[in-house]
Amino acid sequence: SVGETLIDPMVPCLNYSPARALQGLHYQRLKEVCPMLDRGEKNTYACCSRSQLDALEDSLTMSKAVLIRCPSCAENFAHLHCINTCSPNQSQTVRVTKTMNVTHEGKVREAVVAYQAFMSTTFADAAFQSCKNVRIPATGGFAIGTMCGRYGAKLCTPQRWYDFQGDSSNGLAPLDIDFRLIPEGVTEGLPKGVVPYNGKALKCNETTPSGGLVCSCQDCQQSCPVMPPPPLPAEPFRLMGTDGFLVISIILLCFFLFAFQLIDPSEVTRIEKTSLAAQEFLSSLFRAWGTLIASHPFKVLLLAAIPVLILAIGLMHIELTTDPVQLWSAPSSRARREKDFHDKYFDPFFRTNQLILTAPGRTGHTYDSLLFGQQNFSGIISKDLIIELLELQTRIQFWSEDLNRNASLKDVCFAPLNPSDPSLTDCAVNSLPQYFQNSLANLNAKVNMTKLGQTKEVDWRDHFIYCVNSPLSFKDITDLGLSCMADYGAPVFPFLAVGGYDNEDYTNAEALILTFSLNNYDRRDARFKVALQWENEFLKIVQEYQRDPNTNFTFAYMAERSLEDEINRTTAEDIPIFMISYAVVFVYIAVALGEYSSWKRILVDSKFLVGLGGILVVGWSVLASMGFYAWIGIPSSLVILQVVPFLVLAVGADNIFIFVLEYQRDVRRPGEKREEQIGRVLGNVAPSMLLCSVSESVCFFLGGLSTMPAVKSFALYAALAVLMDFMLQMTAFVALLSLDARRQDNNRCELVCCVTVSSQRPNKPNEGFLLPLMRKYYAPVLLHPVSRIVVVGVPTYFVTTKGFNFTTVEGMNGVCSSVGCDQFSLTQKIQYATEYPELSYLAIPANSWVDDFIDWLNPGSKCCRLYTLGPNAGQFCPADKSPFLCGRKCMKTPSNGVLRPSVEQFNRFLPDFLGNRPDLQCPKGGLGAYDKAVVRDDSGEIIASRFMAYHTPLTNSKEFTAALQKARELAHNITIGMRKIPGTSPDFEVFPYTVTYVFYEQYLTIVPEGLFNISLCLLPTFVVCCLLLGMDVISGLLNLLTIVMIVVDTVGVMTLWGIDYNAVALINLVTAVGISVEFVSHLTRSFALSTKPTHVERAMEATANMGSAVFAGVAMTNLPGIIVLAFAKAQLIQIFFFRLNLVITLLGMAHGLIFLPVLLSYFGPGVNKAVLLQLQQAKAKASQELELSNSTRKAYYDNLSYEDNERRQELDSASTTSPTGACRPSENMAKQHMEKEERIDRF
Repeated sequence: SVGETLIDPMVPCLNYSPARALQGLHYQRLKEVCPMLDRGEKNTYACCSRSQLDALEDSLTMSKAVLIRCPSCAENFAHLHCINTCSPNQSQTVRVTKTMNVTHEGKVREAVVAYQAFMSTTFADAAFQSCKNVRIPATGGFAIGTMCGRYGAKLCTPQRWYDFQGDSSNGLAPLDIDFRLIPEGVTEGLPKGVVPYNGKALKCNETTPSGGLVCSCQDCQQSCPVMPPPPLPAEPFRLMGTDGFLVISIILLCFFLFAFQLIDPSEVTRIEKTSLAAQEFLSSLFRAWGTLIASHPFKVLLLAAIPVLILAIGLMHIELTTDPVQLWSAPSSRARREKDFHDKYFDPFFRTNQLILTAPGRTGHTYDSLLFGQQNFSGIISKDLIIELLELQTRIQFWSEDLNRNASLKDVCFAPLNPSDPSLTDCAVNSLPQYFQNSLANLNAKVNMTKLGQTKEVDWRDHFIYCVNSPLSFKDITDLGLSCMADYGAPVFPFLAVGGYDNEDYTNAEALILTFSLNNYDRRDARFKVALQWENEFLKIVQEYQRDPNTNFTFAYMAERSLEDEINRTTAEDIPIFMISYAVVFVYIAVALGEYSSWKRILVDSKFLVGLGGILVVGWSVLASMGFYAWIGIPSSLVILQVVPFLVLAVGADNIFIFVLEYQRDVRRPGEKREEQIGRVLGNVAPSMLLCSVSESVCFFLGGLSTMPAVKSFALYAALAVLMDFMLQMTAFVALLSLDARRQDNNRCELVCCVTVSSQRPNKPNEGFLLPLMRKYYAPVLLHPVSRIVVVGVPTYFVTTKGFNFTTVEGMNGVCSSVGCDQFSLTQKIQYATEYPELSYLAIPANSWVDDFIDWLNPGSKCCRLYTLGPNAGQFCPADKSPFLCGRKCMKTPSNGVLRPSVEQFNRFLPDFLGNRPDLQCPKGGLGAYDKAVVRDDSGEIIASRFMAYHTPLTNSKEFTAALQKARELAHNITIGMRKIPGTSPDFEVFPYTVTYVFYEQYLTIVPEGLFNISLCLLPTFVVCCLLLGMDVISGLLNLLTIVMIVVDTVGVMTLWGIDYNAVALINLVTAVGISVEFVSHLTRSFALSTKPTHVERAMEATANMGSAVFAGVAMTNLPGIIVLAFAKAQLIQIFFFRLNLVITLLGMAHGLIFLPVLLSYFGPGVNKAVLLQLQQAKAKASQELELSNSTRKAYYDNLSYEDNERRQELDSASTTSPTGACRPSENMAKQHMEKEERIDRF
């Protein structure tokens, strides 16, 4: 033995004696270790002793542990070393280059410490090809990556592979071997007498002479069956070489433009009578109700406050859901059930806490490495910053009330190799300092090293360069002799330590990454609180560093709790924004509701208290809704707190404007009391308010059928809030308006009611600013014949459930992917999927505890042995124990090379495998990689297991969703195949799981879910509109069409403005239906009940009278508050509340005030003949009254509407004109009567 290496090196002594014939035990030993040299007993010659064979076997054992999966590769690997060590023609292929004198057993002997080995490139290339695809199941990587030094699997070549095997500085090679690969037939430059070895190297799809089967498909591409390529994605729908949906849309548009026709009115029908009866019933009901409420305002306010107060008390029990899983994933959903199954048996996915550090503006440097040449180092890869990072990651300690002591990382960390009693060095912390085992001494280490006659100092930079390219190395190739493995015993892959590099140029990385992995626990577990505390301290310390002006880093950081913290933080920070938004809306409502007939009466005619009352009614309705659901145990969420008040305010403000503006435009009739006038006005407008409120409330109640928890709870809260808002408007707000009207009639100033003014209120209706503007300018321009036509226009687990027998040969073969396994086993199918990562979204094949368990049992490795001496005789013996204590292997070598344990052996040794810590002697131990991947019940049956693969990098919701869908398709295919294996339960299942699936499952169903929810919302808007308008199907259909267009256009603008379609967007689209009802239904009803003679005139009247109220009450109420939300900090608010609600409001306004009037002017229902008949009868009765009394006639004309007063002379003259033939008799009668009659209910 000579030198210091990771294993005891045994080197040969220099001996040029001829090869000796082997026999007896010596021959048997050669046959076991190097069977390719066997020529039969007495005919086999070799140049190695038994002790050399023992040392060679020990050396080959480590490689066999990872290569034995592929028998031909393992044999090729051993082949060359057997030739170099034992070949009878050794002097032809080996040339000794260095020896040294060593003392052995009291004798000075000349030991060989370096030699040259000559082989043909044909043999070298073939051996390399047989091994280059052999996998390490635990990591999913290639075994060759651990045997090629800093080059890794990607850049490994035959020469680099052999160079690593012959480099004693890696701690594994016992001496230096200079492998010379000579092209076949080349002799120039060869030393005299040297003949490069050119034996036969087996291909990976060939059987071995010792009986080993061909390698599996996962380890050998040549063994794979011919697989048909997967089908390509379907081509997009096209017509005439263009987007098919665009062509269809253009055809429909042309059809719409040229499908104009007028409906010919007929005699009064039963439906028209029904419509009139419905309107009269509702008007009379609300007229009586309004009069009653207005007569007792104080009592009504008190009675209205009592149920609101009782319901609001329930807020004491309100439960806010902040867990994203509970918000967006239904308990009965597939992803949630699979998550619960996984967390039940495997513990929740560990908690990730990450810190990314950059040093912008910091200059880098160039390092001239003795081993690697000139290397450029970025500014962030510097020793002082690495030391600072090392100090940062060791600072976090805090007092834990739950543990009643100081707690640190070891109390909560994920410690895969020592889960029972971890120390700080057992914690899975991945960072650059881990290449130095978090040791400052290792980081500061320096040593002079000589290479090819040149001596230079090597330091941390040489070690770093080596480790990022060979993270699985236990010893670098420098004279520092440091390991690359983390202090907790696992490799740190470079993408976990650095970031911001191109093409694996790690020394030029622009970021350092520090990742803490913590155990996750059930939220009711006390340890969960400790983990939250640790994360909180982690965030505090990072923030302190960030605020320190002397800090050299720029930070980006996150903790597992960050998502919930961010939701809570941004919500708290944005509360003032919402308050300002509501304040702006309140000021607008208060100012816009005022009449302002003169400066003297500005404080009398203002409506600040009415506006405040309207806001309070909205607030009361929201509180009542939230309190009610808190009483019955339905949790709320921050989304509800932000969206429902906005929605109810939009609905409520519209009704307030319609009611107040109608009251202001009305003139009290002679002898009519104030309360009666309020009742009469309410009778005019309340049916329209009822239409919208019932439509919206039923819409949202049906939305409660959604399977998404956030959408469901929002819909229920919104439905009750809208219903409560309508009820409070019909009670409390009517009472408030009655009190305000009493104050205004008494000329008392608002806010200071004891002050009166002398100026009297004008005895004429107040049309305000919008009504004349709409009537004289907007409606005529919009409904001009030309204008009407222009307007249209991460890692993922494959989890197995109970019901599969892993202990049988068929069961193991149906899962594994090494030699002898089924070509379409579980892990093999995953391997096939990784060959098409652009379609499967899988990058690395699944690890497999079954494969590694079989390799662990293989007697060719040291992993599974039994004690033969001592008190533990017959029990499992770890690989680090002396072979004198553990002389018996767990299993015998199988004749065909395919090792499978019996049921008894499987159950006996599986616990030992799962508890065996992997090390250099036995890298196949299952502790850390698999100890939590297999769950057995008390009888030993495996009731759950998992196999971990890796997705390709996923960057957006579309890719995450597609990855979930493809993983489920693959898992279903695997399930079907495994159910065919004898002994498998018919309910056995394989399903994919990763922590993100529960969030992205919504995207698999969100389109049908959205269509379902929106359709449920649209249905009541049509039904209620038809019913409340007396079975007016045409009005209902036009109403529905416009709302559908608003929703469709909203989705289109979402795409253009970068607003993702998800559950939050769906909530807003459901809200859009509710707000669209406000924009559309009032105008539709006003048109349906208008008695103007033509469609265009009726559309003008509806647009002028009702459009002004809708514009003031919905559009102008929403817009100021929405614009304020643009200043919110949270992206959620900016995107899904500011952008989306702005889009909804603008599109609702455009469709309701531009498109709908034009649509009604073309396709609206005809004049209701029952209304015309009623007007005719009223006219006859009025004519009789005029003849009886002039005073009655005078009173009659004094109470004409302002509009009719302006045109009375013109109308009187027109009434004496005989009808022309251009008008139908019924239309002429209606026109004459409308010109003479007092104003009839416009609503």
